[in-house]
Amino acid sequence: MEIDDMLRLKDMYLAPYIQLATALIGKPRRSGGNMFRHQIDTLGTLMDYGYIDSVLLKASLIHDLLEDIPEFNRDLILEIDSEAADVYRLVLEVTRRPIETKQEFLERIRDFGSDKSRVLKSADRISNMISLGYVTDIDFVRRYVQETEDQVFPIAELADPRMLVELKSLVATRRESLARRFEI
Repeated sequence: MEIDDMLRLKDMYLAPYIQLATALIGKPRRSGGNMFRHQIDTLGTLMDYGYIDSVLLKASLIHDLLEDIPEFNRDLILEIDSEAADVYRLVLEVTRRPIETKQEFLERIRDFGSDKSRVLKSADRISNMISLGYVTDIDFVRRYVQETEDQVFPIAELADPRMLVELKSLVATRRESLARRFEI
């Protein structure tokens, strides 16, 4: 990491966003654990790929907040800091609207999303695909793996080819796991 990058990270205030994300602690995941941990994992994935954009990192911490807690007081986000409005807009970009099917949602990000929304969605899916190894609902796993290949690969291709490589590897290992675990 470059010294300039470390200085940018040094002055980044993530704690208020982490605190908001704790509202997701009670939201369970199919793989176990809770949605708060998934937010932290998505942040870690972005940092693993070298992303240090403050708006992107802050949004990663609360990217599922509005979708999973629709009644959440959005003003709490907007009051945090000078970047809060940009963070909020990015979170809205990656939030599935009630009128959207999952396919329409992913197509919207692919076709009309900002670069940051595509990167965030790719990191989100990497986290989800890793935890998918703990899901025992075989039909869900099959659908999710296929959706990743059909709908998220094109997003990752636009966002970050390195993430696409990881997603392809995760799809392959999940399919191998399905074949071994469920003899399909």
